[in-house]
Amino acid sequence: MKDKDTSKADELRELYRELILDHARSPRHFGKLTDATHSAEGINPLCGDKLKLYFRILENGQIDAACFEGSGCAISVASASLLTDTVIGMNTSDALDFFAVVVSRLRGDVDANNGKRAAIDLGKIRALEGVKEFPSRVKCASLAWHALNSAIHQDSQAVSTE
Repeated sequence: MKDKDTSKADELRELYRELILDHARSPRHFGKLTDATHSAEGINPLCGDKLKLYFRILENGQIDAACFEGSGCAISVASASLLTDTVIGMNTSDALDFFAVVVSRLRGDVDANNGKRAAIDLGKIRALEGVKEFPSRVKCASLAWHALNSAIHQDSQAVSTE
């Protein structure tokens, strides 16, 4: 018989799996943003993920719109969907803080929330943390986040997880 903590952890993992599958099957903000001010491509050659993220960033640094297009595994698509859903309305400095925390946590850094970043509530993004158990899948989950970082910094080179 499972104890309560194990049962709750199993339920939480199942809820996160369902959230990932939902975003993979029905990605939010999928498509090209024709009036984007910033964009970046991301490629994961090992898994075959190819994404392009588009952002409309206002002069005050607020991310007014975000979209993505491309193809990839369920984790990669779900991560891009969750990312676009999350960053709309954020300013770029908060989005970069979010990027740093998400990538650190995906890598298994339990102390990723430090300093100013301690206030970051990952919310639905926590669903991606399950990939820590599968190191090769971390690249799939982090690809869109690296592309976000590249787009904000207006780096013209495609981001690669290799």
